[in-house]
Amino acid sequence: MQVGVVWTINAKSLSIDNAVANANELCEEGFRRVWTTQMPNEPDALTVIGVVGREVPDIEFGTSVLPIQSQHPMKLAQQAATVNQILGGRLTLGLGLSHKVVTEGMWGVPYGKPVQRTEEYLDGLLPLLNGEKASAAGELVTTRGSLTLQAPAPSVYFAALGPKMLNVAGRRTSGTVTWMTGPKTLRDHVIPTLRQAAADAGRPDGAVRTVAMLPVCVTDDVDAARAEAGRQFAMYDGLPSYKAMLDREGFTGPADAAIVGDEATVADRLAELAAFGVDEYVGILFDRDPEVRARTRALLRTLDE
Repeated sequence: MQVGVVWTINAKSLSIDNAVANANELCEEGFRRVWTTQMPNEPDALTVIGVVGREVPDIEFGTSVLPIQSQHPMKLAQQAATVNQILGGRLTLGLGLSHKVVTEGMWGVPYGKPVQRTEEYLDGLLPLLNGEKASAAGELVTTRGSLTLQAPAPSVYFAALGPKMLNVAGRRTSGTVTWMTGPKTLRDHVIPTLRQAAADAGRPDGAVRTVAMLPVCVTDDVDAARAEAGRQFAMYDGLPSYKAMLDREGFTGPADAAIVGDEATVADRLAELAAFGVDEYVGILFDRDPEVRARTRALLRTLDE
């Protein structure tokens, strides 16, 4: 199982120099890929990746995830192709649907018909990324035209949790990126549903991958770490898609989803994910203590295969 970390971008005072230094540090520590989240109020992830990736040439970058409702497929294809050309093919494009409170409350975009919207969005985006002409007239999303820019096509992952969205991801993309989804749910629901959809579509074994993102902290003070995880990730208990995953796992809240403990405990938990079929684990380091963060990163590096 590949092991990576979330590379965070300071949302209040963006410093490209600091972003370059942080990415370079992770690269020198031996991480092969870092993932960057995209919150609606933060700096544009692809722009920062393009600049930092130019300066740090030996590490891959992934987005986890870019919401599809906030930009047209052709605009996203332009930006992703441009960034991937700058990076020489080191971009993995993780996409998702965001949440109703964001799309309707902030953007005024209806959240209804999410599966149809995703299908129509991919109808336009995927041909463009592959250097082909798009001709997709949909009810919600229409895309016509082509790009003149020649660039490597990034792998596209779609954040899917429910069976219908996992079916789309399995049939049409490189896999899925999950968040707040526990090991039993990954084993019994996400991974088999994704793989079966790929098989039903006639895709070969290994065509789809599951990337699992979960908070992680290597520490001897488990109670304090769980309390901190509960504070930092409390919002996800109120978002229906993540709440459904927490309930399915039997978790009482986001704090239960965090992987917390000493080196042996965390290593065992990650080994369990690998045994269940997770292809890549991405850790979100939530403890702000520099020593704890260093200890956690050191363990994650040793577990990367």
